[in-house]
Amino acid sequence: MKENGKTEIHPWRLVVCIVLGATIWLSPSPEGLEDPKAWQCFAVFAATILALLTKPMPMGPSVLLGVVVLATGNVLGSDSKESLKAALSGYGDTTTWLVVAAFLLGSAMIRSGLGRRIALGLAALLGRTVLGLAYAIAGAEFILATMVPSNTARGGGIMAPIVNSLSRTLGSRPDEKPKRAGEYLCLCGAHLNLVAAATFLTGMAANPLVSDFFSKTETAQANGLVFDWPTWLLGSIVPAFVSFLVLPLFLLKLAPPELKNTEAARNKARDELAEMGLWSRNEKIVLGVFVLMLGLWMSKPLHGLHTTTVALMGVGVLIMTGAEKWKDMIGNKAAWDALIWLGGLISMATALKELGFVGWFANVMHTQVTGMDWLTALLILGLVYFYSMYGFSMLTGHIKAMVAVFFLVAVGAGAPPLLSIAILAYFSNLCGCLTNYSTGPVVIYFGLGYVEAARWFRIGFLVSLLHLAIWLGVGLPWWKFLGWW
Repeated sequence: MKENGKTEIHPWRLVVCIVLGATIWLSPSPEGLEDPKAWQCFAVFAATILALLTKPMPMGPSVLLGVVVLATGNVLGSDSKESLKAALSGYGDTTTWLVVAAFLLGSAMIRSGLGRRIALGLAALLGRTVLGLAYAIAGAEFILATMVPSNTARGGGIMAPIVNSLSRTLGSRPDEKPKRAGEYLCLCGAHLNLVAAATFLTGMAANPLVSDFFSKTETAQANGLVFDWPTWLLGSIVPAFVSFLVLPLFLLKLAPPELKNTEAARNKARDELAEMGLWSRNEKIVLGVFVLMLGLWMSKPLHGLHTTTVALMGVGVLIMTGAEKWKDMIGNKAAWDALIWLGGLISMATALKELGFVGWFANVMHTQVTGMDWLTALLILGLVYFYSMYGFSMLTGHIKAMVAVFFLVAVGAGAPPLLSIAILAYFSNLCGCLTNYSTGPVVIYFGLGYVEAARWFRIGFLVSLLHLAIWLGVGLPWWKFLGWW
């Protein structure tokens, strides 16, 4: 099968995934894992994760195939109907629909022109130098991350085209003087996007998975702990502010732009703002809806509305006011694709937990850190979790595959629950700095062609060290002040 001239199905990669799953399925269950169906469920999950890494076919069909295997194999129930119901349970999960709403809301921000207006306005305000443009990107990412709950929609749909346009205005193209400005601005765009994603619960579409998992753990429920929108921001705001301030300067040393004066780009931003004219009706409505949602998310303790409910309310208001058309929403392929693959992954993750696999693996991991003090164990687990991103091609897959196990092991070693989930939550986004294939916006920025792959990896590793220095060096004292440990 081909789409736009590109092969959509890679048979040999698919065969490798199937062979891996079948091999695990047919092998004996490891000692200590009581339910054999837990091992079979893991076999399907492992094959699915490998498919997400090697991409033998698109994500949606890869996960859907795994769901079908679980249902037909009666892995999740005593009969076919019960197993099918459990395999489809993830599609009714609130997190799945929050992610779908995130894509729909992000598209509204793009189509209305509001996202472009915000980004261009900051570029016109701060773009006196290349460094100023970098801080304009940082400001735009921070502001948009409060309103666009998808780092792909924000970074790939809004910011990357503007960064590319500004670079070309400065006489920097991928095939002509990329180091004049384009290389630096693209690196800033990609890495600042990840900082913004780590700052807000709604900064990246899969962040709610972490929050949702934590809220369902026995530890959180027994102690009345939550890691909701305000709590997430409270923990991230100080290290994130330092990151936004320091990262452009750090990248300025690693990839110094040859150009110093960027008045041309600043003028271009002003010209494009002038061409946009007065605020349109749709821009005003979209802004109003996002401000309303932001207020409701931050005041959740007062009204009790679920995060997903608020997001779906926003979608409904956009449709009722005519700011968005339903035909545009149903044409949002990313949203409905996310519904398929995310719902299936949630079903698998839930099944692994209920069948006892997650608890068993946590016990196995716990033996590896036995005897360490809890802080040392937590830091080691955090580092392993961070750098394991080298083996993943999407932040969501990384979260789904690992965050539950690492959290349970950390808490089992005596680490405070809020501190453990905070480190894993923020690292789940920041670890995307390591490669050029970690998440949608990074792929898009790299695809612009300003930075070579080897150079991207080298700079990404150095940026990872900066993230660790800031989010542990500044974050740990801040979280201590908050009483999280």
